[in-house]
Amino acid sequence: MIFDAVILAGGGAHRLGGVDKPALSVGARALLDRVLDACPDARTTVVVGDRRPTARPVRWTRETPPGGGPLAALGAGLHETTAPLVLVLSADLPFLDRPTVRALLDAADDNGDGAVLRDPDGRDQPLVAAYRAEALRREIALLATEHGSLRDLPLRALTAELELTPVSVTERAPLASFDCDTWEDLAAARARIREHGNVLDEWMTAVKNELGIDVAVDTKTLLDLARDAAHGVARPAAPLTTFLVGYAAARAAASGADPAQAVAEASRKAADLALRWAAEAEADADAQKGGSG
Repeated sequence: MIFDAVILAGGGAHRLGGVDKPALSVGARALLDRVLDACPDARTTVVVGDRRPTARPVRWTRETPPGGGPLAALGAGLHETTAPLVLVLSADLPFLDRPTVRALLDAADDNGDGAVLRDPDGRDQPLVAAYRAEALRREIALLATEHGSLRDLPLRALTAELELTPVSVTERAPLASFDCDTWEDLAAARARIREHGNVLDEWMTAVKNELGIDVAVDTKTLLDLARDAAHGVARPAAPLTTFLVGYAAARAAASGADPAQAVAEASRKAADLALRWAAEAEADADAQKGGSG
């Protein structure tokens, strides 16, 4: 499915004291980078806002004059796109994920003028949505003609004229529509990713982004391997073994192997070795006990 993405990152963040909100971090990753990670397959990604470092290349633009509101920003971003579908996102969505984006695109491709995410309270979020570009351009042009410009027009002036299919957040991603408008929101997001059930996945994603790699990691397999190495060999063997597994997998992938399969195969071999090592040590210990008896 061919689509472009427009990410609005130029708001004033008034409830945050005017700070550069897209640059604020959650889980040591900028909010904007977390949103970019949710739509890596966009043919063109346009960020409407001031230039800043990003985890992957994007196209920059700005509404004229700056500060004209989300509808003016959307119009500026839309001008830089050519795909039949346009994903529109705000830059402050720490928990937006790829399956949610895919669900929006699928729904927009099948119905009406697009699809919009419906939050747990039943409210539609027009800045977490996928639109048919033709419908979006038509209505934005009509609004600009009617009002003279898009400056300070509310988003509902646009969405009221579009036939949008609601896509409800799922149980798996109930926070996909959560945005960081206040310091309390930011603190809640940071606390959420440090919870026991989320921290490992969040950490692994952060490391992969930092290292510039995109490979499926079977966390349970690696943790089991680390446990076997620590208990069967020595505690420091756990991090050293997982490092060597990663190195071996990288070499295999460089030779053409599937990266995820390379990790799985290297993990299996190392785990088998750790178990054999432990079994040998246990057998020697039993023999010594028998001899001393």
